[in-house]
Amino acid sequence: MSSPFDSNKPIFLQVRELIEDQIVNDQLKEGDQAPSTNQLVSFYKINHATVSKGITQLVDEGILFKKRGIGMFVAEGAKKTLVNQRKKSFVDNYVVGLVQEAKKLGISQEEIIELIKNAKGSDT
Repeated sequence: MSSPFDSNKPIFLQVRELIEDQIVNDQLKEGDQAPSTNQLVSFYKINHATVSKGITQLVDEGILFKKRGIGMFVAEGAKKTLVNQRKKSFVDNYVVGLVQEAKKLGISQEEIIELIKNAKGSDT
C-alpha cells in the first residue's frame, strides 16, 4: 500500500494540514474532538513523534487545545484563524506573482479580472 503523504514535504506538516483541512471544510467544528495522536499513528502507520510534532504546532497556535486525560479539541475561532492564514498565504503565493507578471505583460487590472472570470473551471 502506498503512503498518502507527499515525499516532498515533511510528514508532520502534512498531518497538521490534514487536521487544518478538516477544520476549514467543517468536518471538524469548534469544540469537536480531534483525532488522537494514537489514532493518527495507527491509521497512517507513521511515527508517534512525527504526529506529535504536527499536533503540537496546532496546540501552540491555539487551533487545538488539550483536555487532560480526554484528548485534543478544536478551539473556538480555529476555523476563522485558519481561513485568515490561508487567505494571506493565497495572496502571497499566487496573487502577488500574478499581479507582478501581469504588470510585466502590460495586462490591466480590468483584463486580469476578465481573465479570472473566464478561466476554465471558474464557478463565477
